[in-house]
Amino acid sequence: QVQLVESGGGSVQAGGSLRLSCAASGSTYVSRCLGWFRQAPGKEREGVATFYTGGDGTYYADSVKGRFTMSQANAKNTVYLQMNNLNPEDTAMYYCAADGGRGRAFCTSGNFSPQNFRYWGQGTQVTVSS
Repeated sequence: QVQLVESGGGSVQAGGSLRLSCAASGSTYVSRCLGWFRQAPGKEREGVATFYTGGDGTYYADSVKGRFTMSQANAKNTVYLQMNNLNPEDTAMYYCAADGGRGRAFCTSGNFSPQNFRYWGQGTQVTVSS
């Protein structure tokens, strides 16, 4: 089992920045692929970025590439999503997810299907106003 707790959401104006945090606990040595997803009202949940905590490996959705950066804290069980140059289309509930042990190749493949991620946090709201 892996427990995930997100924090750092809030409201910003377009062009602003936010940093989201995801603290993982439990069997994190198994679930090394952590991902950020987002879901806006009336829309499907979409993948934003993935990060392999067992070594180098990140993947970004085209919609956020160059604006968002996912990184790992020194404590290893916490990952961040630094979001810069935010726009109203980024408004959504953001969720942290863990894969359940699919490995680095999966984590860097861009496979954002939510069903491939076994564990989910409760989400943190990000609202960007124009």
